[in-house]
Amino acid sequence: MFERKERQQEKDDLIRRVIQIKRVSKKTKGGNRLGFTALVAVGDGKGHVGVTACHAKDVFLAIQKANHKAKGKMQEIRLVHEHRTIPHYVEIKNGAAHVLLKPAPAGTGIILGGAMRAVAEAAGIKNIVGKNLGTRNKKNTADAMMIALAQLKGKEERLVGKKRKAQSPASPASARRRRDGPAGGSKRKTK
Repeated sequence: MFERKERQQEKDDLIRRVIQIKRVSKKTKGGNRLGFTALVAVGDGKGHVGVTACHAKDVFLAIQKANHKAKGKMQEIRLVHEHRTIPHYVEIKNGAAHVLLKPAPAGTGIILGGAMRAVAEAAGIKNIVGKNLGTRNKKNTADAMMIALAQLKGKEERLVGKKRKAQSPASPASARRRRDGPAGGSKRKTK
């Protein structure tokens, strides 16, 4: 049995970071029912990461449930492989959370705080600069960080988007403006 657990751990080379553990209670007829909520980031260190929160009556069970659930919710993120950083600047507002992420040169390290740092470490990002400009709530910040990482695009995807914009025909309103001149007319009053 012990050998089987060792083999499972060898197969399962995931980075697990516990972001937050909260004690919660529920009012019932018989009194308060205590429980625990664990917020966990799980990643493989190679560009896959998942974040989730789970509730249980025991801390260990809450962490175990959150690890299992986050493993199933893992998303692939784009990384620049030479420097293990993100490909471009991204800024996200998700509810009260406002997250700003910037790529960084090699040797910078992870300059992030709290929940954002745990998500970046689990994803395998080595060089990044970022700031949490919104809420202090760790769950909302971690969710905003995941949305920001999901919106990252590779070089090819960004170039395709630029080509489409350059090839798109001009709108009828812009054609009218070119033909008729600026809005409000170009008539000058002379004295």
